[in-house]
Amino acid sequence: VTALLHKGRIVLIADTLVHEWPDEVDLANIAVKAAGVARNLGLEPRVAFVSFSTFGYPVSERATKMHAAPKVLDKMGVDFEYEGEMTVDVALNAEVMAQYPFCRLSGPANILVVPARHSASISVKLMQEMAGATVIGPILTGVKKPIQICSTNSTVNDILNMAVMAACKVG
Repeated sequence: VTALLHKGRIVLIADTLVHEWPDEVDLANIAVKAAGVARNLGLEPRVAFVSFSTFGYPVSERATKMHAAPKVLDKMGVDFEYEGEMTVDVALNAEVMAQYPFCRLSGPANILVVPARHSASISVKLMQEMAGATVIGPILTGVKKPIQICSTNSTVNDILNMAVMAACKVG
């Protein structure tokens, strides 16, 4: 999970580190872990499974797992909001989301579960480089002790942010 801070919003992107090409069960589990991180950050989780398609249109084999992941969460009986599959603009923009009155999210998503690790990495780097978003992460989840990874090009600020995450046991 990687946190993006931009224009007063926090959005988590998952999975940015572990699963190269997750299936729908992996994606559902990623959403559960990301929801835990969101709660540790004081956020009420709203998960969007993002893709290039929205609620089955256009039809594509590549979007199938993003459409299936919410059904896995339905069976799990989780206690947070989730929906998918949808494009990023539907997930993050309340006006665009309103065009889909059947959408189960009560507001813009604060967790974006993406189809694969490469798309997560591209999304994070694009926001960092083009939009100037502050990036905190990756935040490892599912381990007994807080572990954080800093890249070789991490700034002092990046390292401080990761130390705070570890000290607060956010993962």
